[in-house]
Amino acid sequence: MRTHQKSVLLYLFVLLLTLTSCQSDQQHNAQQIVDAAIEAHGGNRYEQGIVTFKLRDRQYRALRDNGAFVYSRTFTDSTGQRVHDVLRNSGFTRTVDEVEVQLPEEKQKAYSASVNSVIYFALLPYFLNDAAVQKEYIGEARVKGEPYHKVNVTFAQEGGGEGYQDVYVYWFHQQRHTMDYLAYSFQEDGGGTRFREAINPRAIGGIRFQDYMNYTSKETLPLERYDEALEAGSLEKVSDIVLEEVEVRGLSELESQ
Repeated sequence: MRTHQKSVLLYLFVLLLTLTSCQSDQQHNAQQIVDAAIEAHGGNRYEQGIVTFKLRDRQYRALRDNGAFVYSRTFTDSTGQRVHDVLRNSGFTRTVDEVEVQLPEEKQKAYSASVNSVIYFALLPYFLNDAAVQKEYIGEARVKGEPYHKVNVTFAQEGGGEGYQDVYVYWFHQQRHTMDYLAYSFQEDGGGTRFREAINPRAIGGIRFQDYMNYTSKETLPLERYDEALEAGSLEKVSDIVLEEVEVRGLSELESQ
């Protein structure tokens, strides 16, 4: 009887260790997968430098220097005035025809979020190691015959920005480590979900840039099942997201000007 009890206890102990190990491995895998993707897309080249590009007739610029950043957006509005938005670690400013304008807090937040969102998507997967990011490995998938890892991303409220309630799922290629698909939910403008398929990958200045086909679904789908909907051909294309005139420069080039 004692021998039997010992065997049962030993079995339960081994089972507990196995379950704990599996949970630990999954969390560890999520971090490893994201680290490998960041390296495949540009690694430490994201840390310092200046990236410029055009998106839908608006000029964007992202200057990063080991945590310090200056993001800007420049465009001509419907009245012909030149609008220049700048988002820094310290806050947001808008100038119209070179004159700074005072904005209510609500508009400052909206314009800040708009600028930050474009830069965020353009430089993914770099931002997936931000302090507020919470990563979870949720399984494997095959999309168009290729093998992928799926990672779910949520955000802590502290440091997670205005969109901390948004949820993302990323598909990372198991061999190439590239981020080829992503799905996300958002709360703004009544909320919704989107699925993006990366196209036209190219390396510029050592960083991988991608355009996207942007989809939605008429059905309510869990984010992690968007790959199945893509395979079934049941998604509706919303738009193309195309980065034009992409340039990458070092900070030393800025200093020499």
